[in-house]
Parts: sequence; C-alpha cells; structure tokens
Amino acid sequence: MALPSPVELLRELVRRPSVNPMGRTDVPPDLAFESRVTDYLEGQLRGLGVPVERFEVAPGRCNLVAWYAPPDPPFTVLWEAHQDTVPADGMTVEPFAGDLRDGRVYGRGACDVKGGAAAMLTAFARFVTTKPPGSAAVILAFTIDEEHTFLGVQHLVKHLATAGPLPDFAVVAEPTSLNIVSAHKGVVRWALETTGVAAHSSRPEVGVNAIYRMARVILALEEYAGELSRGPRDPLLGAGSLSVGMVTGGVSPNTVPDHCRVELDRRLLPGESPPAAIAAVEAFVRQRAGVPFASLPPAFACPPLSADRSTALVATLGAAIDAVVGAHRVEAMPYGTDASTIAEAGIPVVVFGPGDIAQAHTRDEFLAVDQLHAAVEVLARFAGGRS
Repeated sequence: MALPSPVELLRELVRRPSVNPMGRTDVPPDLAFESRVTDYLEGQLRGLGVPVERFEVAPGRCNLVAWYAPPDPPFTVLWEAHQDTVPADGMTVEPFAGDLRDGRVYGRGACDVKGGAAAMLTAFARFVTTKPPGSAAVILAFTIDEEHTFLGVQHLVKHLATAGPLPDFAVVAEPTSLNIVSAHKGVVRWALETTGVAAHSSRPEVGVNAIYRMARVILALEEYAGELSRGPRDPLLGAGSLSVGMVTGGVSPNTVPDHCRVELDRRLLPGESPPAAIAAVEAFVRQRAGVPFASLPPAFACPPLSADRSTALVATLGAAIDAVVGAHRVEAMPYGTDASTIAEAGIPVVVFGPGDIAQAHTRDEFLAVDQLHAAVEVLARFAGGRS
C-alpha cells in the first residue's frame, strides 16, 4: 500500500483529534485521547508490511512500535513521536480540518507534533519500499501522553530494555525549526497543602485559617525561587527555577478555610533529580515558613536532558541537516520532552523536527510545508537512505 504524501499524511493526522485532557473532565469523548490517530498510523504501518506491535499503556491508549531491519545495518536508530496534543480551546482556525493554504497546514497538533510524526513515517516508508543499501535499522515509535505525564515513553523504554539490544541512537520529534536540541531542562510538579480549623467568619478567632498558613508557605517559596535564579547555572541551560502555578482553598467568603493547596513547577538542570529537588524545596519552606504543611506525591516528573553523550549523534545529524538546508544550530531549551526519559535508558538522543516551537499550542497552530519536506530528507539522509 502506497503511503500518502507527507502533506496529506499530516492533514489526515490533524483531522483525527488526539487531545490529551490533562486531568480535565470536560473534553468530549470524540476528541479525547489518541485512539483515532493510533488506528490510522497502525493501518499505514501494516500496509507497509513491516513488523508492528501495539501496546496498551493505559485503558484505550496505545503505543505503536514498528521495525525496519536491513541486513548488516551500520547502526540502529529509534525515531519517536508522540500522538497526543494539547486541548483546542479558543483556536482561531478550525482545529481538526487540516486546512492547507499559503504553504501551511493548520490545526491542533500540526506543529506539535504531527508534522514530526508525518516526516518520520514518510522517511521510514521510503526505507521499507526502496531498501537503500547501507541504511540503518530504524525503530519507529508513536507514543501516548507526552503532553501530561509521559506514560508512553516510560513504557517504550521499558519495552526496549527487555526486547533486545538498545538502539545506538534516538531522535525525538519536536518542532525545532530543523535545528538540533541536545539539552533541555527537566521538570517535576507536585502540590503542598496546609490545613486549619473551619469556623464562621464572624468568629475567626475560634478557627485556624489554612490560607493564612499557606501565605507564609508561598512567601517562602518565592524566596526559594529567587535563590534558585541566583544559584548554580548550567553552561547551556542557565539556572533552575520554581514557580507557583495554582492556588486553591476555602469554600465560601463567610467560612474560615480549613484547607489550602498550591501546585508547584520546578525546572531541573542536568545533575538534579526530582526527589532531591522536592526535598530541598520542602526543607527550605519548613525553615522559613514556620507553619505545618503536607506534601503530595509528584503528579509527574521529566528528567533533564544532558548533551554529554550525544556528541557523535549531533555531528552525524548535523551533517545531514547541512546537506539538505545548508546550516543548523545546536541549542538547549527550557522545556521538557520524551528525549530525557530515553537518555536515562542509556541511549544517546537529540530532539529534531519541522516547525517552530513558537507555533506549538497556539490559537492558529500551523506547520510550513517546506519544513515538513526538508525534515523527511534530513531523516532519510541521516539514517543512510540517500536514494
């Protein structure tokens, strides 16, 4: 079965909603989760006649893994792209039409990261159908849940570790404007809670106000965030950071609140671990705030990505980019990706793909067609398929 062109492939992927609710309960079932995209991609892969496995990672949510294994490959590379997107609230373009105009494909996920997925599948199909001599072996993986808790990539690396030798390299699809991201920050998110004693607001002295307690905690968190910004710096990524993103508490204006909660986002540098980062924050708050609080288990964690082990990969992929588009940059980014989980499994990995990160998650999200075509050629050249 012939694969659609990369542009048509991208449009078909955009037309299949794969919204990650990210804990929300108001996303309609016909938009939520990845199954429509998974089914479509599985059909395309099976049409190529390659080995394909489908792994249920969460109820109704599946990773796909396919293999191209030529004889005597010089190396094995994992290409990974996530299937999910952020929600489409407030978009100014039709989110699931896959409109093509003025050299751009519009819609939710066009840039992040269905364009990268389309490029990887197109290059993979080229290897399968033309079997260029000297090409690498390619493991193509489409994972779930990158936008929320990274369940898909965590399952993928466990599978790869048990299925046989690990791939020599990995490329993770994200919009990098055809540049290479070799390092990025990690993140851990968790919540702190304070409790009190409820009372009528006409007699606040008989209660204990949990929000007042939390106010002291928040001031301590602000102080710690300032110390982080002035603290140790990574030469590529700068300083770590801490942000209070949400505060909830109380039940009514006329009730002394007995509960308050804050949700935290801590960005990590290479060498920092989520447990150690959490412990440091909480020790500081205990010392400064002087009020009792409880810590909830992390909602999720993404480790940082270091550039230390990807030097050879950066050089090889960079040469392929230069051959196709003329030049490239090697960059570090503050956001997290699936790449760091893959790196923790011992696989040298970088982030690469078509599209500008400034267009990801936007109200008029789009991908430039010329970037999509160039990404296909870069991936094919990198893995040795120059025919």
